[in-house]
Amino acid sequence: MTQPRPDEFKPPPECPVFEPSWEEFADPFAFINKIRPIAEKTGICKVRPPPGWQPPFACNVDRLHFTPRIQRLNELEAQTRVKLNFLDKIAKFWELQGCSLKIPHVERKILDLYQLNKNVADEGGFDIVCRDRRWTAIALKMGFAPGKAVGSHLRSHYERILYPYNLFQSGANLLFVQKPTLPLDTSDKEYKPHDLAERQQFVQPAESCCNSARRAKRMRSGCVKTEPGTEPCENRPNLRRRMGSFVAKPEPGQYQQGFTLTTEDGSDEDRLLLCDGCDDSYHTFCLIPPLNDVPKGDWRCPKCLAQECSKPQEAFGFEQAYRDYSLRAFGEMADSFKSDYFNMPVHMVPTELVEKEFWRLVSTIEEDVTVEYGADIASKEFGSGFPIRNGRFKVSEKDEMYLKCGWNLNNMAMMDPSVLTHVTADICGMTLPWLYVGMCFSSFCWHIEDHWSYSINYLHWGEPKTWYGAPGFAAEQLEAVMKKLAPELFQIQPDLLHQLVTIMNPNTLMSHGVPIYRTNQCAGEFVITFPRAYHSGFNQGFNFAEAVNFCTVDWMALGRQCVDHYRLLHRYCVFSHDEMICQMASKANSLDVVLASAVQKDMKDMIREEQDLRDKVRKMGVKHCEQAEYNLLQDDERQCAKCRTTCYLSAITCPCSPGRLVCLHHIQDLCSCPLTNYTLNYRFTLDDLYPMMNAVKQRAEFYDEWASHVTETLEAKLDKKKSLSVFRSLINKSELKMFPDNDLLRQLRLVTQDAEKCSSVAQQLLNGKRQTRYRCGGGKTQSQLTVEELRSFVRQLYNLPCSLPQAPKLKELLNCIEDFQTHSEKLLADETTGTADIQSLLDVSFDFDVELPELPLLRERLAQARWLEGVQQASTQHSTLTLETMRRLIDQGVGLTPHPSVEKAMARLQELLTVSEHWEDKTSSLLKARPPLSIEALSETAEKVAGIPAYLPNCLMLKDSISRAREWLQEAEALQDEDSIPLFCNLSDMVIRGQDIPVQLGPLKQLESLVAEVQTWKECAAKTFLMKNSHFTLLEVLCPRCEVEAGSPKRKSKKAKDITQHSKKKMVKLDCLSDVEKALSETKDSASALATLGEVRLQEMGALSSLRAANESKLLPTADCMGLKVCVCQNPPMGAMLQCELCRDAFHSVCVRASSDSRSAQAWLCPHCRRSEKPSLDKVLPLLASLQRIQVRLPEGDALHYLVERTVSWQQRARQVSSSSSTVGCTHDLLHEQPGVCCAAADLSVELEELMVEGLLLQVSLPEITQLYHVLLNGLRTHHTNERTSLQDDDPSDCDKLKQCNSQGKKNLWAELKKREVLNGAEKKAKRRLEREAVEPERRDKAKKLQNKRQKMNKEKNLERKAASTTSSPHSDFSQSDDSEEEMCPAEGCQQPEGDEVDWVQCDGSCNQWFHQVCVGVTAELAENEDYVCDNCTISDGR
Repeated sequence: MTQPRPDEFKPPPECPVFEPSWEEFADPFAFINKIRPIAEKTGICKVRPPPGWQPPFACNVDRLHFTPRIQRLNELEAQTRVKLNFLDKIAKFWELQGCSLKIPHVERKILDLYQLNKNVADEGGFDIVCRDRRWTAIALKMGFAPGKAVGSHLRSHYERILYPYNLFQSGANLLFVQKPTLPLDTSDKEYKPHDLAERQQFVQPAESCCNSARRAKRMRSGCVKTEPGTEPCENRPNLRRRMGSFVAKPEPGQYQQGFTLTTEDGSDEDRLLLCDGCDDSYHTFCLIPPLNDVPKGDWRCPKCLAQECSKPQEAFGFEQAYRDYSLRAFGEMADSFKSDYFNMPVHMVPTELVEKEFWRLVSTIEEDVTVEYGADIASKEFGSGFPIRNGRFKVSEKDEMYLKCGWNLNNMAMMDPSVLTHVTADICGMTLPWLYVGMCFSSFCWHIEDHWSYSINYLHWGEPKTWYGAPGFAAEQLEAVMKKLAPELFQIQPDLLHQLVTIMNPNTLMSHGVPIYRTNQCAGEFVITFPRAYHSGFNQGFNFAEAVNFCTVDWMALGRQCVDHYRLLHRYCVFSHDEMICQMASKANSLDVVLASAVQKDMKDMIREEQDLRDKVRKMGVKHCEQAEYNLLQDDERQCAKCRTTCYLSAITCPCSPGRLVCLHHIQDLCSCPLTNYTLNYRFTLDDLYPMMNAVKQRAEFYDEWASHVTETLEAKLDKKKSLSVFRSLINKSELKMFPDNDLLRQLRLVTQDAEKCSSVAQQLLNGKRQTRYRCGGGKTQSQLTVEELRSFVRQLYNLPCSLPQAPKLKELLNCIEDFQTHSEKLLADETTGTADIQSLLDVSFDFDVELPELPLLRERLAQARWLEGVQQASTQHSTLTLETMRRLIDQGVGLTPHPSVEKAMARLQELLTVSEHWEDKTSSLLKARPPLSIEALSETAEKVAGIPAYLPNCLMLKDSISRAREWLQEAEALQDEDSIPLFCNLSDMVIRGQDIPVQLGPLKQLESLVAEVQTWKECAAKTFLMKNSHFTLLEVLCPRCEVEAGSPKRKSKKAKDITQHSKKKMVKLDCLSDVEKALSETKDSASALATLGEVRLQEMGALSSLRAANESKLLPTADCMGLKVCVCQNPPMGAMLQCELCRDAFHSVCVRASSDSRSAQAWLCPHCRRSEKPSLDKVLPLLASLQRIQVRLPEGDALHYLVERTVSWQQRARQVSSSSSTVGCTHDLLHEQPGVCCAAADLSVELEELMVEGLLLQVSLPEITQLYHVLLNGLRTHHTNERTSLQDDDPSDCDKLKQCNSQGKKNLWAELKKREVLNGAEKKAKRRLEREAVEPERRDKAKKLQNKRQKMNKEKNLERKAASTTSSPHSDFSQSDDSEEEMCPAEGCQQPEGDEVDWVQCDGSCNQWFHQVCVGVTAELAENEDYVCDNCTISDGR
């Protein structure tokens, strides 16, 4: 990025820009009054109207014609104009001597002759600079680089060009040093004078200025400016030139003063030199020193030269162009100029580039750029850009709002808030808007508005307008700087800044301390200037703007001050300020109170000054007084002849000078007549003025009283300060009385708002709203103050114009905060501070809503202390100091602020963590080692880690593993020492536990192999016994059935009574397989296990007997066949049916798989009763033998053992029963031939059937089972056949054989039955007991249903049912029994007991009937321990 040049323009800061809302924009004066405190600090401001505010352009473009002003840019800048004026004088001096001025170059740039001349004069003059050899210093001062002999060049140029002029200015006669002093130099370019004064009077023909707004060609080595209609001096004819002459340049010391000598004899006419000014002739040799040749150009004699150079310089002003433009033609010219100058389209030229180029052009004398500016065009003649009522521009309905809008510049100056409404005359430019048509570089110079009024400018359209402004308080400073930097201009024109013809670079003014601000005004934007605010600027291109002045109440004091200032400058007034004041006073009753107050104050000063002046005039001798109607005269007819002030209240006239008058300040400047001849002309007498002032005063008195009270309240000090409520009451009073929104009221509101804010903040600080901030994790709030800000805030509270009750409390709060800071410093300095002290101090800080720098330090220290306490607590409790805890503490410690105690604890904790992690990893690897390590090696490691003060899970697991290993070894050793055979469940549990212990265990492999052998045995047994896809387990198959489903609850087994020695002990319930397995696991030896299984067998037999009886009873012919549910499908019997030989239930042949041969040798069993493959005994015995070799007890083994013993026992019984092959046949014969033994034969058949049932329950196949089945099957068939034969014919021989057989067989059969009865007596007792226990719950349930029923039992019917059940055949047509009949207690006089539980007792006699215990007088204990025989059975047995 290129660096800017040192002389490059640097833009000043931007002025304020306001964007009002529609509500604010509605009242322009209220908005301007609102922004005035801000905007008047910069002098100018910019206002952007709300979006959508776009007034139509109402100016008549076709009628608008104007003649612009010509502006030569380098003549506008004050310092540049001073240089140009100086060069014009030098050029004129040498031109009168017949030579042309040529500006030399030094170091490849044009020499600044003005600066060189000024620097030499500042150093004491040419002679002193030469004597002291200061040319090098002057070269450095002018910006030349040292060491290049520039000083000698500057001396040469000064001596050749400037020194003769300075000598002439001092009064020396230099007629002899004309041409020889300026020898030709090809490197110098001729300078053409600007002739500023002459140009003001020169009128150029219109046709010669076809394009006067032009850009001059840039000079390469100088600047040549040619005015239209002028030619160089060499081309003008010189009739008086007689001859050429050359005079050598004399030394500076040889210059002499004297008069030119002439001869009267007229001789030597060829040596006469004729003056081109006065035609006097001089001999060349009479000049001192004499001239050797006649000058080539015009020559002036000493008299003419002095006369020409002593002419006063004319005041500078703009020329009018020689062409009249229409708006369209001016726009085409302006756009063409800008595009040609910058060589790009006008809309693409950056505003920053135009701004820098403008200030470069106005500061250089090397380039002449001329532009034109259409300024101060009267809107009254051509029409305003804003629409007006009754104007030529027709306004649409949507644009009618702009006609009466306050921002319409035609309305603003004459609105009620504007003081100018009381000026009767229309003042063009002040009360009537002026139009401005600009082009690129056209400028408006530094100035302030007439009467120091406000101004507002609106840019209708076009390219931006760049503004520069200085605030009103810097006006005198800006004037002083400009007078200091360009005093020559103010000597010629004291009111130069009022002529709007001079500008000065803002950077120059800012370097001298003048505050300058800028802005770019775009189309549709307003720029407002404030009273006495100097402003200037230039146009970026073709645009159209409109401006007007206005004055508000706050301007009035400045307005009077401006009139006094104008009087000193002898500048005319645009209107009479006194006349305006009197005009307002005459309308006192309709004035606004604020305006009335301002008028009263201004009028008071006016009357006092007028009274003093009139008294002075009377004392001076003026006696005559006359009343004059000055309000009827034009302003130019009543101007003071001296100061040009417009007179209104009074004036002095003299009869000698009709029409001439002076103000009372300049009575001495009227004429030379005696003062007694003067006449005092007055508009009002003093007696007329006082009532006018009193009327205004009365109007403003109430407001003044309020304003005085406000002022007194605002200026109160110390104890005299009022409370905030007083300020609010004053504001309320102003709103009630509708006082205007002036500075005083705004100040009151501002002070009140500040006081309320301070009061709110102070109350917030006092309330301690920070109490829960850090407790809930918050931080600094936006309203939080620092302690220093709090001190400043407390000072602010005491500096407020009002007194606040919170101020003393806040001061006390500040003292508490300072005490807190003191304690915090002491606590932070102590390294042994605990968390309680820090927390208590932090708790105190919660009441301070102030940013305390100690709080972060205290919180850091608190975090450190808490962390140290956490570390200490964790270190003392080893059980909680885990690796995760240590890592968490270390992570927390890393985030803490470094502190020695924290670092030490961190080091210890890190060391402990390292050691712990090492041993944790090592113990983990030891525990995972394969094969496992010995208990001795692990014990050695456990001893090493025992001293680590931390909770190490792996180390603890190691210790636990060692402990469990020792316990396991002890159990294994005890297991080996025991004499009894170990249980498989215990052995398996030990193996599982041993496998979970990560320690090398010697006996474990032996136990694992033993368990594996048992598992192999179980698999072999399962293959032997279990059917394919069987849902039964091996134990379930081998054990007796403990869960036999009861078909009908109506059949009740007899309650068994235990007659053994353990009859009085309560037996263990064996209701399900899990109970059996548990009981087997709890037995100590095989004998106990076999006894348990014996009980299960009895339970199986009893349950199966009940099931068979229930199934046979439901199949009786008397039953409802359609209501019967049989088979696995639970549907009524139909078609071919099969009956299970074990459970006696019926099944559909299509639902179950039956043997293809209905006469199969094997008994058919239903799917419920066939539980296994029923291997032969030869296959089962090797299994038992192999298990005995393993020497391990398991429930399946005990069950197999019991099964084998049961099978062998049954086999022996079956062989004993069938030892005689004719037993069965004889039995049948005996049953028919001897009716007396029918009952015994029936009992024998039942006994064989029970033997057959028990054989079918065996899970081992035996040939005896098949034989017994055939015996029973054939016996039934023979019985039916013999019965039929006996009915037809009786064969005596067969009967004899049957009797003989029966006689022999009967003896053997009853002997066997007696033997079995003796052997199985205990089992029958146990069986009856189990039946009672099984039926008792059912009986109690039935008792609930039979509470209101009683029905006598038919004993014969029961006997028939029992006989029918014993003679049912396995394959028959059958019907179902009727189970709808409910049994009742058969006792006489049954009491029909009621309740949830009713106790029953079964007869142990021959009837087996059930009775209520209460009906037969039997207690529960007696029924449990003794046999009960009913009365009927007792009588029957007695018989």
